[in-house]
Amino acid sequence: MQQEQIDQKQLPKKDLNWETVFETSDGTKTVTYQEGIAYYKKLAKHFDQFHLLNFGTTDAGKPLHLGVLSPEGSYLPSNFKTKNVLLINNAIHPGEPDGVEASMMLVRDILEKKVDFELKNTIIAIIPFYNIGGALNRNTGTRANQDGPEEYGFRGNAQNLDLNRDFIKMDSKNMWAFAEIFRLTKPDLFIDTHVSNGADYQYTLTYLASHEDKLGVVGEFVRDKMNPYMEQAMDKDGYPIVPYVNVWGTTPDKGYVQFFDSPRYSSGYAALFNVPSYVVETHMLKPYKERTLATYGFLKHAVKFLESNGEALNLAKKQQFSLDSMATALPVNWEADMTQADTLLFKGYEGVMKKSEVSGFSRLFYDRTKPYEKAIPYYNALKVTEVATIPNYYVIPMGWSKIVDYLKQNNIKVKQFKRDQALKVKVTYIDEYETVKTPYESHYLHYNIKTSTREEEVKVRKGDYIVKTNQPFVRFIIETLTPSAKDSYFAWNFFDAILQQKEHFSAYVFEDKAKQYLDEDPELKKAFDEALKKDASLRKNGYKQLEFIYDQTNHKEKSFMRYPIYSVYTEK
Repeated sequence: MQQEQIDQKQLPKKDLNWETVFETSDGTKTVTYQEGIAYYKKLAKHFDQFHLLNFGTTDAGKPLHLGVLSPEGSYLPSNFKTKNVLLINNAIHPGEPDGVEASMMLVRDILEKKVDFELKNTIIAIIPFYNIGGALNRNTGTRANQDGPEEYGFRGNAQNLDLNRDFIKMDSKNMWAFAEIFRLTKPDLFIDTHVSNGADYQYTLTYLASHEDKLGVVGEFVRDKMNPYMEQAMDKDGYPIVPYVNVWGTTPDKGYVQFFDSPRYSSGYAALFNVPSYVVETHMLKPYKERTLATYGFLKHAVKFLESNGEALNLAKKQQFSLDSMATALPVNWEADMTQADTLLFKGYEGVMKKSEVSGFSRLFYDRTKPYEKAIPYYNALKVTEVATIPNYYVIPMGWSKIVDYLKQNNIKVKQFKRDQALKVKVTYIDEYETVKTPYESHYLHYNIKTSTREEEVKVRKGDYIVKTNQPFVRFIIETLTPSAKDSYFAWNFFDAILQQKEHFSAYVFEDKAKQYLDEDPELKKAFDEALKKDASLRKNGYKQLEFIYDQTNHKEKSFMRYPIYSVYTEK
């Protein structure tokens, strides 16, 4: 962390022009990356309560900036513990710049005391541009469905990654810097600003709140306290809001399911640390000016909520951390529970199918002359599909030190063995898995992962790593190190080397050995004969028969399909 080098501060002058590009263009333009950072530097120069910090670097070769607005003007890590902290992330998709402009105006208005509250209990930390590479790659065409601004950045970053799929796999330098920011600020609330379109409806802004079923006590607090507060405040401003409309290629009038934000996404990542989140999704078919003003209002009301309710939110977080510390198992996989639904009074437009004037085929058309308001089901309940028992600690061999680097960057404490020793551990084997057919964000993701465990004695070496689970962020540990979890390190290909055999046999050599094994081992002969009876394809394939025998002997390598991170359970 470094403070941005800015000229000596001076008192703000009345004749300084604090209008943004958004305002001077009457809501038709957004700042470039250079203009946006220059604006924040100007604020830092003239206001003692605002600082601009640099963190690491990004894939575009530039540091990740963090603007910090503090009532006392302090930005040291120790001071983040004395206030409520709101962390706002902008331009993860730079073609969606509503939050960029809204954040600049909100900071300025708070500093100039032009808002209807006084900042006393809250620190606002803002990432002006998370995807700097995409922000520098400006164009006028890639957002084909979006109503403004005139020019904007591109979704892919300098590596052409979608950074809102990178929070666990951390392929970008941006994410390594973000993890440092997250570790430093310890946010009480996280907001990621976006623009989206999957259907047409009357709302300018929708929101995706952290799934309450994953956040426990914290989720209940957000559902019962903050969500109603935000909905009422935004409605009073003339911007009624509803949960993110998770509908694609059809209409929402029959209801919809809450979006599942697994840890690859920003809000799912934050949930691993019991930090509630909002992903703000303005509607790209609404004018850019209207979208930005709605985002401004949402951010402002979030600050006001923290000013009055931050202490209660922190109490809920402490309760959840306490529950996590006492847990013997944690859920790692969920699915939507379609047997339960809330009811939304939804403001939509009638959708009909009509003949396309381009293709002649049937197409979906929303008729804005026919608005409606009606009750629809909202499926926001989850049911747990897999639970992982929490070991006392994990053992990570030195050869997998890359995993340790990822854990440390995410505030997980790691120690090392001081001597060689033998340990009784639970070893996990990968029994089944499927892999996507095409690359997804530079990975071939695994899914439908099935595992089994065996108790074995292994030799650990001096320098191998110990990851104890009696840490505050045990959820991060469990969801990344349990192979079958949706966004585990295994699912993201960090362990693909174990899925390939390194040694095998040549059939013409192994034929004689296979015969010898069958002659000398009656149990093997019995298993072989039973397999032949049951499997017609085995009977027709001589090589497969040799392979069956090979797999039952000590020739088969132990590392194949053997997850190299071991679990240790001891009596408590």
